[in-house]
Amino acid sequence: MFVDECTIRVVGGCGGNGCVSFRREKFIPRGGPDGGDGGDGGSVLLRVNQHMRTLNHLRHTPQFRAGAGRPGLGKQMSGGRGQRVYVEVPPGTMVTDAETGEQIADAIEAGSEIILARGGRRGVGNVHFKSSVRRAPRIATKGKPGEQRRPRLTLKLLADIGLVGRPNAGKSTLLARLSNARPKIADYPFTTLAPVLGIVPVGEYSSLVLADLPGLIEGAADGKGLGQRFLRHIERTRLLLVLIESIDTDPESTYSVLRRELEGWSQQLGSKQHVVCYTKAELLTDQQRERLPQLGPTPPLLISSHTGMGIRRLLGVLDKRVLELEDREVVLDSQAVSVQERQPVTARPWPHRWVLPRRPAVRVPGEGEQEGEA
Repeated sequence: MFVDECTIRVVGGCGGNGCVSFRREKFIPRGGPDGGDGGDGGSVLLRVNQHMRTLNHLRHTPQFRAGAGRPGLGKQMSGGRGQRVYVEVPPGTMVTDAETGEQIADAIEAGSEIILARGGRRGVGNVHFKSSVRRAPRIATKGKPGEQRRPRLTLKLLADIGLVGRPNAGKSTLLARLSNARPKIADYPFTTLAPVLGIVPVGEYSSLVLADLPGLIEGAADGKGLGQRFLRHIERTRLLLVLIESIDTDPESTYSVLRRELEGWSQQLGSKQHVVCYTKAELLTDQQRERLPQLGPTPPLLISSHTGMGIRRLLGVLDKRVLELEDREVVLDSQAVSVQERQPVTARPWPHRWVLPRRPAVRVPGEGEQEGEA
């Protein structure tokens, strides 16, 4: 089953509590406080997996909770960090906040990691509260809770070429002819209910990724048919291949409807470069093929997926156009977020010694607060 939208809940782990402890050893009077810090809570991260194609694996896992940090111990021993949790998604997944609608990130690059919910900070032990006037502090802070968020994941397929056309225009048949993909093919409209990707070898060392999408009808940009649900999957394709049946009684009108629906979805999609191709050429005579009108800025191609007519020429044209577009910069609204670890502590030189930077100030409970509570 193809799933391209889902909403999950992510919860960062709580930080570990600080420890109240004192050093007690024989022959060491007034050992002093030695309570250690707790561990930071684990974070929930989004990781892009290039081997995934859908969000189907997230349907039955609506919640991801990272591990909590371990509490601190005596002898100034810090607690362990909470375990991280990864949410793996395919490339092209857009992440937005389900409650506010704010865009969190756009996961495009394979292997990248994006923080969805940060873990809570650790609590500090009583060793940080000792001073010349407070020799035996019984104060420690508690760990902070982790972040909670409800991200909405929306998948937009990444492909070189998107196949666009009316229902039964021959998109699935062409994809099955060119690649090892096996989309559903039948003699009734809307046999393709979900996008299908296929890898088409071109030459010895290159290949193209084609995306077969459900057919577009008039009013698809307004919600009719399946167009509004799947039009976003061709927004990131480099090139569009517009397929029109050669036996269509009014190909100019069909081409105009397809262009109007693309422009109605977004201006960027309407201005995307495209190649027009007539399908089912085996059903026409030589004279009828010569009378086919030209649609678009370039002469249309004529193919037959059943007999293989024009397939080699089509692949050559597509490969050349994609190589030309690869040199141009593809502008994508992305937000690069890296995993931030704890800031490293660097010492600075001083005469006869090295000086470490001061730790952040820790609030001391005032009057009316009980010791041992944050």
